[in-house]
Amino acid sequence: MSIATYIKETRAELNHVTWPTRAQTINYTLLVIGISVAVAILLGVADFVFSTLLKLVL
Repeated sequence: MSIATYIKETRAELNHVTWPTRAQTINYTLLVIGISVAVAILLGVADFVFSTLLKLVL
């Protein structure tokens, strides 16, 4: 397969893609950021609790 054929087929496939709207993209981005922050806080709290318990045991 030549590079030109590959590029033509790739462009044809990209025309079949249903792209998200701007509002959907913003909402999904905010959702990912929110979940990431929530997981970071959860892991930070768990780390603090476990390190505090470990200091008490040792």
